[in-house]
Amino acid sequence: MRGAGVRLFLAATIFAATVAASKSGAIIIPVEGLKASDLVDSWSKTRAEGRLHRAIDIQAPLGTPVLAAMDGRIEKLFTSKRGGLTIYQRSADGRLILYYAHLQGYRRGLAEGQAVERGQVIATVGASGNADPAFPHLHFQIMETVPGSGWQDGEPVNPYPLLTGRRARP
Repeated sequence: MRGAGVRLFLAATIFAATVAASKSGAIIIPVEGLKASDLVDSWSKTRAEGRLHRAIDIQAPLGTPVLAAMDGRIEKLFTSKRGGLTIYQRSADGRLILYYAHLQGYRRGLAEGQAVERGQVIATVGASGNADPAFPHLHFQIMETVPGSGWQDGEPVNPYPLLTGRRARP
């Protein structure tokens, strides 16, 4: 295979993987009412102290429901100086950690170890931690990991292409 044939083969392979992921309900946009065209790729933007942003920020009004982006289990409910009120969720297969930050609040009854389903409300959009109060948003990060690893362990993956259908789930 050469040139156009290779490109066609790769495009077909990527399309098949994307369709398989969408049929399995692998991942959805984690803020209620938003669509792919509402998202902005803020991955790798510079932050304070020269840090690179290894997530995307999804702007939404304060109090907008935050949804579990995929089936899984709540690994950790945590408050930090940078992230504010946060949730770490492990995917059902154990290979991904989803990090939701700058939350206003958790859904009543949400607890560590609890199973959650894709689309289930888990929190609300806020501006906690080091977020600008004039810019409420969900800081959303995905990390590839291995089953059984710590809730904070993993290699960040840009969620933007996954949420916009430009790439299938890792």
